[in-house]
Amino acid sequence: MTTDLTEGKPSKKLFWFSLPLLLSVAFQQLYQMADSMIVGRFAITPEAGELALAAVGASYPITQLFVAVATGVNIGTSVLVSQLFGAKRYLRMKTAVSTALVSTTVIALLLTLIGTLATGGIMSALQTPANIFDDGALYLRVYVFGLLFLFLYNVCTGIFNAMGDSRTPLILLIISSVSNVVLDLIFVAGFHWDVAGVAWATFIAQGASGVLAFLLLLRRVHSFDTHGHFLFFSAEMLRRLTNYAVPSIAQQSFVSVGNVIIQYYVNLCGATVIAGYSAATKVNMFALTCCMSFASGLSSYVAQNIGARKLDRIGPGLKAGALFSIGLAVVFMAVYLPFAGQLVGLFVPAGSASGVIDVGRQYLFILTPFYIIVCIKFVCDSVLRGAGAMRPFMVTTFSDLILRVGFSVILYHVMGSELGIWLSWPIGWFLGSSISVFFYKRGVWKKNLPNL
Repeated sequence: MTTDLTEGKPSKKLFWFSLPLLLSVAFQQLYQMADSMIVGRFAITPEAGELALAAVGASYPITQLFVAVATGVNIGTSVLVSQLFGAKRYLRMKTAVSTALVSTTVIALLLTLIGTLATGGIMSALQTPANIFDDGALYLRVYVFGLLFLFLYNVCTGIFNAMGDSRTPLILLIISSVSNVVLDLIFVAGFHWDVAGVAWATFIAQGASGVLAFLLLLRRVHSFDTHGHFLFFSAEMLRRLTNYAVPSIAQQSFVSVGNVIIQYYVNLCGATVIAGYSAATKVNMFALTCCMSFASGLSSYVAQNIGARKLDRIGPGLKAGALFSIGLAVVFMAVYLPFAGQLVGLFVPAGSASGVIDVGRQYLFILTPFYIIVCIKFVCDSVLRGAGAMRPFMVTTFSDLILRVGFSVILYHVMGSELGIWLSWPIGWFLGSSISVFFYKRGVWKKNLPNL
């Protein structure tokens, strides 16, 4: 099922298109949280559970770096396909899809090779504590083996969303999530494989969803009657994809690199802080990615309307996206602030006497009140991204990143504890949001509209 976002009431169209996206990211985050919960709570001893949780957490920023590249490819492909779909240039859209799939496969295989060779060196460079090093490296190595499936899944779901179909990615993610959790329970709780069990469960579930997404996409693209043969690979489409994807990859990757730097300083605080940070980060990312789902829907909405040259629909779409995103942020704030400790406690082994919960509670108390501010940044950035205005989009992201990383380093040394690291998030969010609003108000997204 495809949806034309260039017709109908903007708020209604955006809500119903974005709702499956919201459910998709919710399921995605839940099964990622389940990894940490299961490995933390089903270990043989509470101490082993804490170390396993810390090991998965220590490798998390590295896995997110790979996810960032895949997400960047997803965004770049989605913008181009959305614009061509909105303009009803279906033959060129097929060429864009084929070119994107070929390019994605090559990128994924290269990163698999690099990641396999560099796993140990990366974990050492991050000052990973010796008591969690081996498990962290093992998790990362298995994860790298599944990068091709990760990339295929991301680019395929991005194309589905670009064509106005947000239901198929939801169904795929539900299947993947449920499979992942079931395999987690079998491998960790049943076979006691601990971190290895979580890693292989993710690999299998991710592989199955990637292959299925690819097969469904081929059938969907074939259903468009174009009365002509599309090109299997086009240098022109590769150039256009690159123009959109490279800034998105750079933006996503630099954010992940920033998180890696932050992880370095978190690692200096010891296994207890690493475990608390790992748990709280999962809880925090669940809220942020759910709020971001309306911004993701808005990006496809903007791209389709840009392609159809219906610029008058952009403003109402942004207002609706902001309303939905901020409303959801308020809900998360109402839950997280009073129940932060209980939420972090879901990841901690029963009988644990450590300060893991205290660390995670402090992290959430500092970040949660600023969810509304970051939601404003999300929706303004989506307009820039959907219109293909990648330079201002990157500026907003990098300002957030540079400040967050810079203040993390400075405040860590000034305060001598992880508290300084946590305080850097609100600073980056506030400035990044201010710049995003400025670029939207200046109308930079209206300039240099793509020639389709």
